[in-house]
Amino acid sequence: MCCLLVGYLLVLMYAQGEYLFALLTLILSATGLWIFANRRAYAWRYVYPGVAGMALFVLFPLACTIAIAFTNYSSSNQLTFERAQQVLLGRTFQSGEAVSFSLFPAGDRWQLVLNDGKDYVSPPFQFGAEQILKMAPAAPPSGERANFRAITTHRQALSQIRAEMPDGRQLRMSSLRQFSGTQPLYRVGAQDELINQQSNARYRANPQTGFYQAINADGSWANETLSPGFTVNTGWKNFVRVFTDEGIQKPFLAIFGWTLLFSLITVVLTVAVGMVLACLVQWEALRGKAVYRVMLILPYAVPAFISILIFKGLFNQSFGEINVMLSALFGVKPAWFSDPTLARTMLIIVNTWLGYPYMMILCMGLLKAIPDDLYEASAMDGAGPLQNFFLITLPLLLKPLMPLMIASFAFNFNNFVLVQLLTNGGPDRLGTTTPAGYTDLLVNYT
Repeated sequence: MCCLLVGYLLVLMYAQGEYLFALLTLILSATGLWIFANRRAYAWRYVYPGVAGMALFVLFPLACTIAIAFTNYSSSNQLTFERAQQVLLGRTFQSGEAVSFSLFPAGDRWQLVLNDGKDYVSPPFQFGAEQILKMAPAAPPSGERANFRAITTHRQALSQIRAEMPDGRQLRMSSLRQFSGTQPLYRVGAQDELINQQSNARYRANPQTGFYQAINADGSWANETLSPGFTVNTGWKNFVRVFTDEGIQKPFLAIFGWTLLFSLITVVLTVAVGMVLACLVQWEALRGKAVYRVMLILPYAVPAFISILIFKGLFNQSFGEINVMLSALFGVKPAWFSDPTLARTMLIIVNTWLGYPYMMILCMGLLKAIPDDLYEASAMDGAGPLQNFFLITLPLLLKPLMPLMIASFAFNFNNFVLVQLLTNGGPDRLGTTTPAGYTDLLVNYT
């Protein structure tokens, strides 16, 4: 049963042109079947799911990303050459005069009536696949014609109908009121050129740009291109452009530096705030410690995207509670979303709020592992709370926290959701080739 399912998926992927996915599925499935059917590969049964998952969700996307980097793949160049040509050849234009049409019910079928000064009636038909209706001069059927709502409901089916007039003309639906003659906008000429049948302009596939591009009478390239384009290999062109185009290079380097700084500051602040609060709620002389713990951990229970949107409202420059309070107390209204420095400060404040509960929970658990004898010995030597914190608590907490701090740095390096929901990368940088903002992280910019 499993083999049949895999075979069906392979055929489906291959039929849709997804050759890489089909090949990857074949390799992983064949390897898995061999491992679980071969006794000598028994030990690999425990390793294979993890290796297969890494290959499928890490290595394969990485390889695809690297491959795409050497092409012109973009929103305008997503299709293969054959598919792009097919899309262009499928375009049509209206030729001849349009005629009005009406739709009449005929039992469980319909009849189409065209009028160009004279009525032409089709035989009864049912909506379905594409079909040709032979029109004949006749009086319209008796009964009430279909209303506009019925025509709108069957619009998709009507667009598949071709009405053939007695003189051989074929008309298609061009609007909700009219049928008209249509012809292909482009036809294939010599050397696989596309010729516009309205303007007689000639277009040739340009393997350098990935577009059908207009050509002049002398055969040189003109500026006009046709969309959609197609994917072509560009070699190292994209990488060279990153380092030579100042409109890309400057914002890229600035955003990369800000991403590193943002991740580092966030880790330092979340660890510092979480550690200090953990020490406070573990203080023996503090009353109501359980209540404080619950209150301080609550932000961790709220989904991040909800907290981010709440903070976006609180930091609103005109109506946000934070600016209302600052205006009442100090007479200032910071431009949180339009000043680059303040926008970055706001980003760090919100991210610290989102991240400190996690670090506080970790520190609370690690504090339990520190022997009380160390603090008793330091008290006998006359050490105070600050000395205990910096000479005993901090060194003993940092070592086990280090792997988690590295993981937190990696997470914040790619913290797409925070930037997207809070500032959307703004305020914008001026003079850049591609859109870039002062609070954009590398993942948002690219």
